[in-house]
Amino acid sequence: MRHLPPISRTLRARLDASRADGRTRGMLVAGALMISMSFVAAFALAPPAPRTPAAILASYAAAYAQDVDVSSLQVATRLEASGALARDDYEATQGIDSLVASGTNHDWAKLVLLFAGFPMSDANVTVITRWMRQENYIDSWWLRNNPLNNGWGASYGPGGTGSNVDLVAAARNAAEALTHNRGYAGIRAAFLAGTDTAAVEHAIWESPWASGHYANGSHWHYSDVPVVRAPASAWGR
Repeated sequence: MRHLPPISRTLRARLDASRADGRTRGMLVAGALMISMSFVAAFALAPPAPRTPAAILASYAAAYAQDVDVSSLQVATRLEASGALARDDYEATQGIDSLVASGTNHDWAKLVLLFAGFPMSDANVTVITRWMRQENYIDSWWLRNNPLNNGWGASYGPGGTGSNVDLVAAARNAAEALTHNRGYAGIRAAFLAGTDTAAVEHAIWESPWASGHYANGSHWHYSDVPVVRAPASAWGR
């Protein structure tokens, strides 16, 4: 075995210093690892941050997502635009205030139908305005506030000569007569159907209420009844 020459003091000192530096670096690395692990552990044990409203909404949308099939709606829209699909028409029934505000003979006819619960159809309005014309002149259809010369009821005079405080009261009384007078049973049924002017008019002529029966219709006029507005005072305004 060969013997190596002794190491000089300078070289030995350098070797010792190198070993010391290695031990120091090792300790520093170990310390850094321990600190890093402690931070990781601290964050692992810390409670999670509260969820934002946006995050909650996104989570709900993902959990309850819905699919909408608009193909049928698009087809219906195209059909309607082309005229191949028809929708039901809706009409609003006029009320008391709007009819009184307009204030014509046609409005009064509608008011009678409204109070009686009969359809406010064109046929029914036509018959009542014709009936009014048979009882009073067109230009003074509101005479004595009794357009149909209604004589039914205790408050009226004989032969339909009674009067009402206003045209609204007259419409109520006329409706009451149509719905309660036994002699108006046929008229009532025809008005409830509301589709045939001839049916209502024949019921009026045949009614026991009409003593002359309007000469069985020979004295009945079929031309259009002009729209004539009554004075506001006749409506109690």
